[in-house]
Amino acid sequence: MIPSPLSLRLTGATSLRDGTLQNRSVAIKNGRISKGPLPEVDLSGYYILPGIIDLHGDACERHQMPRPNAAFSIESALRATDRDAAANGVTTAWITQGWSWEGGLRSPDHAEQFLRALDRYRAQALTDLRVQIRCETHTTDTADRLLAAVRRHRVKYVVFNNHIEQTLATAISSPDSLVNWARDTESSAAQMLDVIRRAQAQKRDVPRYLCRLAEAFDTLGVVYGSHDDPDGETRETFSMIGAKICEFPLRRGVAALARAVGDPVLMGAPNVVRGGSQAGHVAAIDLIRTRLCDVLVSDFYYPALLQAAFRLVDDNVLSLPQAWAMISATPAQILRLPDRGVIDYGLRADLVVVHKHTRAIEATISGGRITHLAGEAAQRFLGVRSEIALAAE
Repeated sequence: MIPSPLSLRLTGATSLRDGTLQNRSVAIKNGRISKGPLPEVDLSGYYILPGIIDLHGDACERHQMPRPNAAFSIESALRATDRDAAANGVTTAWITQGWSWEGGLRSPDHAEQFLRALDRYRAQALTDLRVQIRCETHTTDTADRLLAAVRRHRVKYVVFNNHIEQTLATAISSPDSLVNWARDTESSAAQMLDVIRRAQAQKRDVPRYLCRLAEAFDTLGVVYGSHDDPDGETRETFSMIGAKICEFPLRRGVAALARAVGDPVLMGAPNVVRGGSQAGHVAAIDLIRTRLCDVLVSDFYYPALLQAAFRLVDDNVLSLPQAWAMISATPAQILRLPDRGVIDYGLRADLVVVHKHTRAIEATISGGRITHLAGEAAQRFLGVRSEIALAAE
């Protein structure tokens, strides 16, 4: 059951408004930031920050298969992802779903099942859940099917991905990884190697495929980009066809090129929290220090979003308003959501209540509804609700 919208004024906290931290109350009514006298909740000792907008999250895949060959229903995974996101301050989340030759949870068959399940689940969702399709470039025979799915399910965000050569090299150099992958897709290592080689054989048709998709996405109003660009040439090619978002560039030069042509750069928040890069790739913190990263995303771990923001503050890289904009205001701008990302009159009441000392998220409000409540903040919210109920009697 979806909770009712709040009609409250949150007082005493430090709120992030107009790009600065202010000792200013925040009123909520009819799901929006409002004005006027309302019952008050004293949130002294807390921050009130805009709800987090996550543009790329793989957590749902883990909830579907937490261990190899231990699959759970998509509906169960969506519910777990929804709660996971809410508990970590996320009010709008793009769940990343593969559209790939890889098979298993990333196959077109599974993607279509996932999209149907999400359509059914949205009526009970706490978080505003959306889908980012991560489309492998070597899926040229699925163009009509992909575009039909995008139209039918109103998908508005797609990123292109090409892991063919990397996967083939890994399969050859590490046979055990191929065996494990084959087991996950209920096939043999030989069958998986054949799948990779057949996908690789589509190379000649990939440019026309991408251009066709790009033209259709422009007509449909789909925002699109690319993932794991290895070099500037790759990024430039994607940018030229309209795939402007540069997600997880592998080299600093790729991010610099993206910045030069006005393409936003997204990196993983876990990379910031863990203080390094993977496999020798450029570190997110290095791009942030040189102003070559615009947005941080959860990648595979929702708690990293808040942790990364405060890590940047503690390391004197950014102020809290600047760091928080990387997970709220800027993502909203990139995905064309003018009704959220900041706290202002008339906008969606998407808020995160953070304890100043522990930095724990103790309340998340999405569209004016409480989606997560814990700790001392819970006592304060429940106290004022009890007072309202008594007054009504």
